[in-house]
Amino acid sequence: MTHTCCARLSRLYQRLTTFAEQWPLALLQLFIRFYMARIFFESGLVKLSSPAAQIDLFRTEYHVPVLSPEAAYYLSMIGELTLPVLLLLGLGARFAAAGMLLMTLMIELSYEHYLEHDFWGMLLGLILLGGAGKLSLDAWAKKRFTV
Repeated sequence: MTHTCCARLSRLYQRLTTFAEQWPLALLQLFIRFYMARIFFESGLVKLSSPAAQIDLFRTEYHVPVLSPEAAYYLSMIGELTLPVLLLLGLGARFAAAGMLLMTLMIELSYEHYLEHDFWGMLLGLILLGGAGKLSLDAWAKKRFTV
């Protein structure tokens, strides 16, 4: 009787620790993906809503090296509207995080330093290094298509 009770408690403990090790991290990764996707996507919508004004900002304020203001505008708008969607879905999340990290670095180098950008870099770095987590299309595809 005591042996079966101990075995049940042991199994319960294993299940609880497995849950505690996997799901809170997966939820945190989902939250990070949502948080970062919202920031970049909203910026992309602003760019989309006023192209002339945004191109003028690239000409007068942002000073992106190598690219013309028009090219910088279009590349940043496309990146800010597509990469966050991929990040949120967790589809090619490391690629999306790398692109968003590169955009953050470009903001830092060509415009102004904000402490907030350091925070963004840390969050995107977590996704870049650790992946999108269990609650992502990347994890689903890996599980589905891995032999």
